[in-house]
Amino acid sequence: MTGCIAFLLCLILLVLGYVFYGRLAQRVYGLDESKPMPCVTMPDGVDYVPLPTWRVFLIQLLNIAGLGPVVGAISGCLFGPVALLWIVFGCILAGAVHDFLAAAMSAERNGANLPELVGENLGEPARHAMRLICVFLLLMVGVVFTLLPAGMLQAIWGVLTTQQWALVILGYYFLATVLPIGAIIGRVYPVFGAVFLFMALGLGVMLPLSGHPVLPNLDFFTNVHPKGTSVWPMLFVTIACGAISGFHATQSPMMVRCLRKCSNLRLAFYGAMVVEGMVALVWAVVGLTLREVLVADNQTLEQLIVSNPAAAVRSACTYLLGENGGMVAVLGVVVLAVTSGDTAMRSCRLMLADVLHLKQSRPLARLGLAVPLFLLVIFISQVDFSSIWRYFGWANQALSCITLWTISAYLRDRQKQYFITWLPALFMTLVCITFFFYAPECGINLPLWAAGLIACAGLVVCQIAFECRNPRVQPYSEE
Repeated sequence: MTGCIAFLLCLILLVLGYVFYGRLAQRVYGLDESKPMPCVTMPDGVDYVPLPTWRVFLIQLLNIAGLGPVVGAISGCLFGPVALLWIVFGCILAGAVHDFLAAAMSAERNGANLPELVGENLGEPARHAMRLICVFLLLMVGVVFTLLPAGMLQAIWGVLTTQQWALVILGYYFLATVLPIGAIIGRVYPVFGAVFLFMALGLGVMLPLSGHPVLPNLDFFTNVHPKGTSVWPMLFVTIACGAISGFHATQSPMMVRCLRKCSNLRLAFYGAMVVEGMVALVWAVVGLTLREVLVADNQTLEQLIVSNPAAAVRSACTYLLGENGGMVAVLGVVVLAVTSGDTAMRSCRLMLADVLHLKQSRPLARLGLAVPLFLLVIFISQVDFSSIWRYFGWANQALSCITLWTISAYLRDRQKQYFITWLPALFMTLVCITFFFYAPECGINLPLWAAGLIACAGLVVCQIAFECRNPRVQPYSEE
């Protein structure tokens, strides 16, 4: 019962975060709710298409809630209940603010993509670096969210091999990338959303009825990782989506271009992140409650997650919901992956169009960008998956750092209370630099104390650069 109460309390905290802290973020930013949105002032029938608010919210939620809040949350449970604290407070104080204010800035600039916002607030070198980072990250998302769902579909329906399922998924991604947003994404997402809700609600409801004590361990201050891997900084990169994810800021402009009213920005972006936090919370609780159930063939939970995260997900869904219900739940997880992969590739096309100044109203212009991008995805997918996932996680959090520094610069230049993003920027910068120098498998593998000293020095450099930059005090000009 104590575990159920703790689970419920975490959910309540996320809701209260949306109501109160989300309102504070909106007040700090000074959102002009009378400003017309880009789809009203410059509709093009392809990317700037007015959609109902509920549809924008659902698309944004499915865009950002990829496999991160599932695989990342289950992986994070290796550290123990401290994962719950990071999901709840990371989401409220960092992730949701990051998503909401990045979207607000994009709306003010007619749906500008993230690299353009970075360049206008941190300078041209930052703009060019951000373009490279964003394209790299989005390509990684396209690869990761092709291979994992392909493996899950092969396990459910063995009529196709994993490689054949991957080609089917990539075919869908290609259509979603080049066709108008209302042609596929706007039509199929309500169906995807229903499957997603069954997965999240089904697991959340059945877990207390499974016969296992929910959250049997509530010691938030003891690291239970089987290898003794340090919570700092590893947990904060392992669990990205669900707490804070730089990938989200690359997705926001796409939905900003479809939202009809500025007054609905907080619901569509802060609210979507809070719901994703709830999904991550459900999966973290599942992992903490069913640690032994998820283990198969004498593997440890860590070995299972590293070698085949899809198997851990499938095992949990089947155990809690039975064969049929488990199959639908696994489809819900597949939906999370596919609905992030398709929009990642679409966002990548839009960013390249910005860089090359190519109008995207003509089909041939869209095809000219999409074809090379998908050839790159096919090439990268040949690399070992575990390596791709580790580098994806670090790049994702590094992107969130840059976004938070960008929003902080924007707020400070306008003499607003920039602490709301500056403090998370400091924290995430320490996390990312420490991870880069410490991580045993994908970093430089220095001792933690040495990596920490380098991170502190790096943070000082970042703060000096932030203080010395030329402030942009004039409001954005209309394009």
